[in-house]
Amino acid sequence: MENRRTDLALEARDLYRETSGSDAKGVHAEERLREGYHVTEVVVENETGAEALGKPVGKYVTVELSGLARREEDAFPRAARAVAEELKAVLPPLSSGDCVLVAGLGNRAITPDAVGPMVTDHTLVTRHLVEQLPEQFGQFRPVAAMAAGVLGTTGVESGELVGAVTKKLSPACVIAVDALCARAVERLCSTVQLSNTGISPGSGIGNRRTALDRASLGVPVVAVGVPTVIDASTIAADIVSESGQAEVEPETLRGKGGDLIVTPKDIDARVADMAKVIGYGIDLALQESLTLEDVEMFLS
Repeated sequence: MENRRTDLALEARDLYRETSGSDAKGVHAEERLREGYHVTEVVVENETGAEALGKPVGKYVTVELSGLARREEDAFPRAARAVAEELKAVLPPLSSGDCVLVAGLGNRAITPDAVGPMVTDHTLVTRHLVEQLPEQFGQFRPVAAMAAGVLGTTGVESGELVGAVTKKLSPACVIAVDALCARAVERLCSTVQLSNTGISPGSGIGNRRTALDRASLGVPVVAVGVPTVIDASTIAADIVSESGQAEVEPETLRGKGGDLIVTPKDIDARVADMAKVIGYGIDLALQESLTLEDVEMFLS
């Protein structure tokens, strides 16, 4: 299973079932609809399940937003509300005055890796307003946002930057947003994964960086991710398998063009769409008294 790279717990579960012929012990899953979108919740209950899926113990919620790309009627508002509602269920218990830090991970200059920084552009930041003008903005939750950048452009690990800001602000929770790697082409830029386990930036493409989780930051970390890339060797192996030929392991294709990372040709528009959906979803989840129209007005 480790040869088919994916950051999605849903895909890791499916892959385990394909290779073993049964469900993994210590893993529970259920499906539902939210605002017309399909939602799958995978719960890794113990270390047995964690070892089987290669994912830490915790909750993983996948919202499939395929209707967004097709521009279905009311697709965007329904998607934002769906993400907001599912995010509320993943967040730790928060009091009205608890501060939340939204950390956008990734490189804004590389579109498939830009979803994290772009989400911060759609995040309603209120911490300064609540502190400086409590009479007018006291009803808002204090929210701060940062685009952490990457080691190659800042010289500092994103985890170190987020850790320093977390230590300074003492938020009740950190929401870390990052690009992910998928196994299935149809999930690229059309799926949002929410989890309460934290995140290891770059792990899906074999470039694991400092983890952002409760152990490293000292506060609960909710990870929000969108798969924007897929391993070329995984695509090639799946094509060979679907053609009826002998199954090929993706690892054998690397070094022959199979070590490429593939992304959709319309990645610019699709990342922009997903970043806005996630940003608005975070705003609605954290500021429960606001409507989508309110968020649009404040951010315009």
